[in-house]
Amino acid sequence: MDDQAVFGAAGYASDRDKRGALGLGWYVNDKRKPGRGHLSVAQKKRNRRNVRVRARGAHLFRILKGQFGYRQARYKGLAKHRARVMSLVALANIYLSRRSLLAS
Repeated sequence: MDDQAVFGAAGYASDRDKRGALGLGWYVNDKRKPGRGHLSVAQKKRNRRNVRVRARGAHLFRILKGQFGYRQARYKGLAKHRARVMSLVALANIYLSRRSLLAS
């Protein structure tokens, strides 16, 4: 198993999901409970830190879909599909670091 951590929105915060992620880092946003007021300062800080990590991952998928047109799999075999996805991810990483590459 490659996964070491789980980052998710507050909708995944059930106890059943937590039990399924035993042995993994659990980084799911805290959500306000009905009738209990607002989140504490520490909870807000933790949520902000988790959202930053999730945003980095989501931004990569926006580039894959928007810039390179990857909307759906074409099912030409798993090896070809994997090669296409890996090359698109490599291109997206180059696209993300284009400013620092052009500056040097």
